[in-house]
Amino acid sequence: MISQEDAGHARSLVIYEDAHVLVFNKPAGLAVQGGSGVTRSLQDLLGAFAKSNGKRPRLVHRLDRDTTGIIIAARTKPAAAFLSAAFAGRDVSKTYLAIVCGGAPEPGEGAIDLPLKKSSRKGLDIMEIARPGEAGAQAALTRYRTLAATGAAALVELEPETGRMHQLRAHLGAIGRPIGGDAKYGGLLDLAGVSVPRLMLHAAALDVPLPEGGRRRFEAALPDDFAGILKSLQLESAPG
Repeated sequence: MISQEDAGHARSLVIYEDAHVLVFNKPAGLAVQGGSGVTRSLQDLLGAFAKSNGKRPRLVHRLDRDTTGIIIAARTKPAAAFLSAAFAGRDVSKTYLAIVCGGAPEPGEGAIDLPLKKSSRKGLDIMEIARPGEAGAQAALTRYRTLAATGAAALVELEPETGRMHQLRAHLGAIGRPIGGDAKYGGLLDLAGVSVPRLMLHAAALDVPLPEGGRRRFEAALPDDFAGILKSLQLESAPG
C-alpha cells in the first residue's frame, strides 16, 4: 500500500497522462528504482496509479537519482512494449542540460564518440572509456552544444544518440568537462566559489512516439536549485 502523502506527491510530479502513458518531472534525490539506501523510489510511487487488479505502470527508461526532469512510464503492457522498442530502436530524442566544470568544451559544439564499458571503483558501478572492440565495450555517442560559458563553467545542451548507463557523465568527464557536482566522474562541488551540492544534469525534453499514434515532445523547466546556480555562475547571459 502507498500512503496518501506519497500518492499526493506522485501525482504532483505528473506533467502529462493519458490511457497509455504517464510523464513525470522527477526531482533530484528521488531514485527511479529501489536499491541500497533507497527508502522511496519513483517505482514505489507508481503504486498511486495502480489499477483495481493491483497492476501498476512500468518505467521504460531510467534517470540517475540526482538527475532531474522528464521520465516516462507505461500504463499497460502493450504500451510498455511499444515504448521500450522505441527507446531500443533510437526513435526517441532526448535533450539534457548540464553545468560543466572548466568552461566551454573545445570545440564548443560537436560529438563525443567514445565506447564505454562497465567497471567498478571502490565497490561502485561506473562506466569507463573503452577501446573499440574491447571486451564489454558498448558504442556510445553524445552530441553537445555550448549555450553559455565563463572561464569556470558552462551550460551545455546534450543529445545522447545512445542510452548507456552514466553516458553523459562519463563522456563529459572524458573530455575534461565533468558535470558540476558529479564527484564520481571528476566534477567539482564548488565552482568559482558557488556551492554545487549535487549532480547538475537535467532531462529537459523528450520527443517520443506515442502508443496511440503520433509523436509528442515533453519539456520540464529547470529546477530552482539548478536555475539558482546558473544565475550565481553568471551563465544566464554569458556568451556561448
